[in-house]
Amino acid sequence: MCGCGEEKLWGAGEAVDESRWFTYDVVAEDPATHARAGVFHTPHGDIPTPIFMPVGTKATVKGILPETLERMGTKILLNNLYHLSQRPGADLVERMGGVHRFMRWGGPILTDSGGFQVFSHEQFFKLSDEGVRFRAVDYDGRWQEWTPEQNMRIAQQLGADIVMQLDQCVGYPATRAKVARSVELSSMWADRCFASHTRKDQALFGIVQGGMHLDLRVRSIEHLENAGDFPGYGIGGYSVGEDHETMFESLAPLCAEHMPRNKPRYLMGVGNPTTLVNGVAAGIDMFDCVLPTRTARTGTAFSNEGRINLKNARFHDDERPLDEGCGCPACAGGFSRAYIHHMVRQKEMLGSILISEHNIYYLLDLMRRARESIIAGTYGEFVSGWMASPAANDW
Repeated sequence: MCGCGEEKLWGAGEAVDESRWFTYDVVAEDPATHARAGVFHTPHGDIPTPIFMPVGTKATVKGILPETLERMGTKILLNNLYHLSQRPGADLVERMGGVHRFMRWGGPILTDSGGFQVFSHEQFFKLSDEGVRFRAVDYDGRWQEWTPEQNMRIAQQLGADIVMQLDQCVGYPATRAKVARSVELSSMWADRCFASHTRKDQALFGIVQGGMHLDLRVRSIEHLENAGDFPGYGIGGYSVGEDHETMFESLAPLCAEHMPRNKPRYLMGVGNPTTLVNGVAAGIDMFDCVLPTRTARTGTAFSNEGRINLKNARFHDDERPLDEGCGCPACAGGFSRAYIHHMVRQKEMLGSILISEHNIYYLLDLMRRARESIIAGTYGEFVSGWMASPAANDW
């Protein structure tokens, strides 16, 4: 029988006691680093941390079915508020029962605020204390206005478990004055987002801004802590042009010395394996990035040998899987490097799908192993072993 009429949402987690919603339990802390293992409780299931969140920008992780994501160990997905607000529109998603039902995913979902996408429109946006006016040049070209209140209305219509405040993200390099202004705006908007957000089955995270200036980042987190009881925090404004060494100069002390222990910390838009390993050591709990799927579409895979490009002719007769011992659908399914090389060179969509599944699994499994080592109290050794391995040559 087909069973097409059955109500099945893939990734559905176990029901969580309402009194535990959006609480964070730290279950272990590594003695040699600032890494910690925890559990964040949501209405659609518990999220073990540290965790990588695959990105389904437009309510799909390109080419991958929800049931496949679930089998690979995905615990939470990310959607993009800006793109879903443009097409198909928040009104339609709400009428369809919210983003979980719309995309057939029953586990936790996080939607970002869309602020990064708005501010990437360069000359096509105008800022004020009230909000942002922007032109949707990647859609119909209309000028639109978002206030924090309107942004929260869209977020609540979509219905994800975790939503982010509207913030302003500036690129790198930027003048200190420009970064300070982004902190000021983001702080004001955080107050208004907190005041206008009313869904009890949804967590609103504040976002820490401040560029590479630790003192501005401290100012930002202190404001957020005083503004309201945000159950978690995004850390934005990184991976915007700076190298990772520069990023960690302010990120590491921010997490170690200034962010609350009892709330999850989400480093936004960072996703190569080595940065995840070092981010966990700094005290980060959650990560997302389009890198594993975007690079997959160009034929690039993560592996314990380091980054490999399947377009390369040396793979044309390579019988090995992408990574020995990997449990992803591509490797466990017996697909060889030679076959995937052929798919990539012929521009067949299956090549991108297989590498996407592999790259996502690779990061999910990396965070699973990191969590195990934190609980065992050996994460310092885990980091040392990783950095000494060929796998660290990943970007």
